[in-house]
Amino acid sequence: MSRFLLRRLAQSAVLLWLVSMIGFGMLHLVPGGPLSQFANTPGMTDADLQRLATQMGLDRPIPMQYLDWAGGLLVGDWGKSYRDDSPVLRVIASRLGATVRLMLTATLIAVVVGGLVGIIGAVRRYSLFDQCVTIGTMVALSIPTFWFGLLVIYVFSVKLRWLPPGNIAPVGNESFLVFVHHLIGPALVLGLVTTALWSRFMRSSMLDVINQDYVRTARAKGLPPHAVLIHHVLRNALLPMITIAGLELPTLLGGALVTETVFTWPGMGRLFLDSIEYRDYPVVMGLLLFSAVLVIVGSLLADILHTVADPRVRPQ
Repeated sequence: MSRFLLRRLAQSAVLLWLVSMIGFGMLHLVPGGPLSQFANTPGMTDADLQRLATQMGLDRPIPMQYLDWAGGLLVGDWGKSYRDDSPVLRVIASRLGATVRLMLTATLIAVVVGGLVGIIGAVRRYSLFDQCVTIGTMVALSIPTFWFGLLVIYVFSVKLRWLPPGNIAPVGNESFLVFVHHLIGPALVLGLVTTALWSRFMRSSMLDVINQDYVRTARAKGLPPHAVLIHHVLRNALLPMITIAGLELPTLLGGALVTETVFTWPGMGRLFLDSIEYRDYPVVMGLLLFSAVLVIVGSLLADILHTVADPRVRPQ
């Protein structure tokens, strides 16, 4: 296990380096750049722009800028925002909590609802319920996230007035119930696609286990159907879902970007789009690297949990 962890950590370090290098290069090749925010300022001259470029280090070759940025990461310095000169880590930390709460709620909805629907669909295969779920899943996977978000706002906020149209709980009214009231809409939208995927994965995993010989043997011995389902089918069907849970993190991060924009949710997704619009390169690179770390750690934890839960896949 220790050799496995060391090998995966080495692979993760190389992957992070490639992600940072490619992301940094592509970001600095985009036309405009941070100085475009100051170009239209009244009284701004070419000499002023050149002085700003020198202060921000943008007059140096891109490889040198990357080495300076990467060197700062090694000592915990992620740079400062071009917008207000705040440390990048502080800017990300201020938005991290909102995104984490949104993603955890969406994941909880997906696991509970999607898992339960997948189990029922597998047990009642080809029934009317299973066919309706299959059609609903295909529809959910086909609906764009931004369109579904706008639909939720129009129906439940504009017409029915059951939910707020967006944003987080207002300042001075941060009670738990108010927070949940604002969280319901974006969490449902973000969890839609993940719920559909979980239901299909759970159904397929259950059907694969149901057809195994040891399940038929358990039934032949006279075990009650619920005992066979819980102790023999469900326990083994959940093993592949551990890996899938780790791989679903990129989907959640991508969906959070769109969902937070539609609902003006003050999280990392909203911050990412605002930073791109402002050409705030340090914050964009910080978010890109932070997201890459989350995805790699999620995948690594899924592999570790899978090896712990299933001795058959443990490295020798």
